[in-house]
Amino acid sequence: MSIDFILPDIGEGIVECELVEWLVKEGEVIVEDQPIADVMTDKALVQIPAMHSGVVEKLYYKQGEIAKVHSPLFAMTPEGDSTSDTVAVNSEPEVNTESVTKEVPAPSVVSPSEKGETTNAKADNGKALASPAVRRVARELDINIHQVEGSGKKGRVYKDDVVAHSQNGSSVVSTVATGSTSVEPIRGIKKVMATAMQNSVSTIPHFTYCEEIDLTELIELRGELKEVYAKQDIKLTMMPFFMKAMSLAIKEYPVVNAKVNDDCTELTYFNDHNIGMAVDSKVGLLVPNIKQVQTKSILDLAHDIMRLTNDARSGRVASEDLKGGTITISNIGAIGGTVATPIINKPEVAIVALGKLQKLPRFNEQGDVEARSIMQVSWSGDHRVIDGGTIARFCNLWKSFLEKPSHMLVHMS
Repeated sequence: MSIDFILPDIGEGIVECELVEWLVKEGEVIVEDQPIADVMTDKALVQIPAMHSGVVEKLYYKQGEIAKVHSPLFAMTPEGDSTSDTVAVNSEPEVNTESVTKEVPAPSVVSPSEKGETTNAKADNGKALASPAVRRVARELDINIHQVEGSGKKGRVYKDDVVAHSQNGSSVVSTVATGSTSVEPIRGIKKVMATAMQNSVSTIPHFTYCEEIDLTELIELRGELKEVYAKQDIKLTMMPFFMKAMSLAIKEYPVVNAKVNDDCTELTYFNDHNIGMAVDSKVGLLVPNIKQVQTKSILDLAHDIMRLTNDARSGRVASEDLKGGTITISNIGAIGGTVATPIINKPEVAIVALGKLQKLPRFNEQGDVEARSIMQVSWSGDHRVIDGGTIARFCNLWKSFLEKPSHMLVHMS
């Protein structure tokens, strides 16, 4: 007897989500806790696991369609049941935000390669190993992704593999007439970002302040420590130093770590420095934040940053990590560009964009020209509560900690 799997309440008041990708197909045998589908809410990408073992009978939604919470997602015949009648299951499986935002391990299955056979871009269950973005490219090029030879580990298919496959003439590429258009709905996280940015710009009077920071000494220090901590599986980037230096500067200028109410009659100061970092994830812009930076060491921050970066890039960030930010860093320079005009992450009152690191000629104290590692930074402030002098003095203090790491060290508690 077939039963309907009811899409559970995944928290945060979410009533619908987009079906990003089915991870199974009709007729496939599944086991309990096996990932069934990736769905995208307005918070993050969520993976829905199977509650029972059995056979998938029917998938109720196509990729890209909107699935409703408390409605059937797919039908299946439980293990040991050979009847085909479908019944609705009244009791919903318990799925909470914390559990579904983490990867669910796939079932343990012996792959053909373990039997001495070769595979072509297939996972253990015969499914091509590829991200949703790569699958989208394959669909746009009218390519069967199962026929693409993957260049990645375990045959994972990348975008370049799909493009190369199409250029080699291995498939028929659909042609698009000149002047045609395509329409893509703005949904999920992209919709939330669009609304938030419009709200921020329309209600907050932004002003931007730019400065350059000489990171030569900090880069040298990080280089000395990087290899040491890499042996402990700690990726020591520049971000922990930026965050810690910012936290130290906030102690002197708490107004940049505050929020203002809607009618601008009250200013709330935060004791905790919950510093967010904007991450360009595969599902859109996410801004997870590190809680209580003022209490953490550089290594503590490195651990937290590694975790949140990995979660954000996969689109699976716990809702708690997205809440409660007090100030934000956008590392746009990791992609390119030197100067930006970042939009404040309301209700915060300040945000900084880090430009790309450049080797540039600068005069030293003796008047000689030497190569220095220079980064341009761009602050945006809420001009209702922060004036130009405050942001300049705050930035100068933050800059002094970054340019002279020893100066930062003696101020750390």
